[in-house]
Amino acid sequence: MNFPSAVRLHHLSAPVVFFSILSCSTAAFAAHPLITDDTGTMGTGKAQLEMNGEYGRDKEEGVTTTTTQGDACFSYGLSESVDFVIDLPYIHSREKSEEATVSENGFSDTAIEVKWRFYEQGDASLAIKPGLTLPTGDDEKGLGAGKATYSLFFIASQEMDPWAFHLNLGYLRNENTLDEEQNLWHASIASTVALTEQLTAVANLGVESNTDKLAGTDPAFVLAGLVYALSEEFDLDFGIKYGLNDPETDRTVLAGVTWKF
Repeated sequence: MNFPSAVRLHHLSAPVVFFSILSCSTAAFAAHPLITDDTGTMGTGKAQLEMNGEYGRDKEEGVTTTTTQGDACFSYGLSESVDFVIDLPYIHSREKSEEATVSENGFSDTAIEVKWRFYEQGDASLAIKPGLTLPTGDDEKGLGAGKATYSLFFIASQEMDPWAFHLNLGYLRNENTLDEEQNLWHASIASTVALTEQLTAVANLGVESNTDKLAGTDPAFVLAGLVYALSEEFDLDFGIKYGLNDPETDRTVLAGVTWKF
């Protein structure tokens, strides 16, 4: 089976870009491995570097797809309520069927965001996060959209010690060269609870538009994980994400380390 690589792996490009935008969280409340962001910001002159990895496995119609992704996400506090964020993901994908095995790897599209917390009253806060992705990934290999895309997310957070709750509503304009759906929507909720001073449990539920124009179902997921604070500067995290329907990846394991400075 000699399909062009863009056809073989085209379904990976937009979801990878989409989740790169979502998963790079400048966390004061929530944190990786959550997909849902929070309203927290770094603070003026403070920075954070997240090194995250994930491994996904999906089986559909006799084809098994495994995807390994790593990304570096840097956040910098421009002010007490505004953060600048840049994220660079790297992907290795492998599809295996009875006829052939196909793999692709390389850097995906670079995401740039600015998060502004515009409202804060007591334990409740609101933020917006516009974003832009640059076509640094090879769209012919299915590693990028092939065009610049843009997004806008609304974020709400509510603290109820030891709990915190977060809501994300987002829109992504998926400009692409692969004949995918261009208008993508996202909705998700997340919760965290401090089990101890160092250990926090997290949970996440979400849905986003399917990039396949002919699909009748939008992918939905549920996620659970833990965040362990080694110190004030370093956090470790681990999570497992499950697909709630066929369009979503069956299982994904996520892990990461965060350095605040």
